[in-house]
Amino acid sequence: MSRHNTSPALLELSGRLLAYEAARNPPGESKPAFFLASEKLRRPLSRLAGTAGYRSLMERAVTLAKAKAPVLGALQTLTDGSLVELSPIADQSGSAPTGVELIAELLALLVAFIGENLVMSLVAEIWPELSQADHEILEKNGL
Repeated sequence: MSRHNTSPALLELSGRLLAYEAARNPPGESKPAFFLASEKLRRPLSRLAGTAGYRSLMERAVTLAKAKAPVLGALQTLTDGSLVELSPIADQSGSAPTGVELIAELLALLVAFIGENLVMSLVAEIWPELSQADHEILEKNGL
């Protein structure tokens, strides 16, 4: 099995998305930011690829991210593609490497299937609050 590295631009994008979600996370919310981000991605991608298609993408993203963040082995993908913790994940911030790796892997799979332009359009549609500067940084880094 070949190992791949997620691009720095996708890791940066994932980090920014999770930092945004963590900042908007209501006090007392127990879900890590990557759960919130994955839910925001799940809705439109399930419409685009179907529930089974999104679930397959998420399962693959979890498998790839587990190689870098083994604690993600505590996740299970439900039939609708949403995530559930089988045991508590230590990284509750969700913006530390665990969550960043997972969302970056999901975005990398999307780039492979639908291309960078469509992924950036999707991200801009889901997170319009991201500044234009954030989008320009990512474009400059090759995404």
